[in-house]
Amino acid sequence: MNDRAFYIASAVAAVLIIAFSLVWPQGEGKRSPGPFGHAVTQPDYYRMVRERTERQAREAQDKAAQQKRDAALHAAADSASSSMSAGLAADK
Repeated sequence: MNDRAFYIASAVAAVLIIAFSLVWPQGEGKRSPGPFGHAVTQPDYYRMVRERTERQAREAQDKAAQQKRDAALHAAADSASSSMSAGLAADK
């Protein structure tokens, strides 16, 4: 192959590769400019982890509210039973 043709072809290939790399930076995690880019979306794994964390927080709040309701019911039942036993003791 002629040296002149080889070096010209190599220079053209290098310029094309450099031009292509300017419009394709998503390999580095960046958004491509202009008509070549597309919205960066989270992988399903990260969405799943975020939803699981939100669900666990919501369940913890529900559990705390249920424990609070149970404690209030037990307190009401204890006071009712103590007043009943006091009433029975007064009857004797």
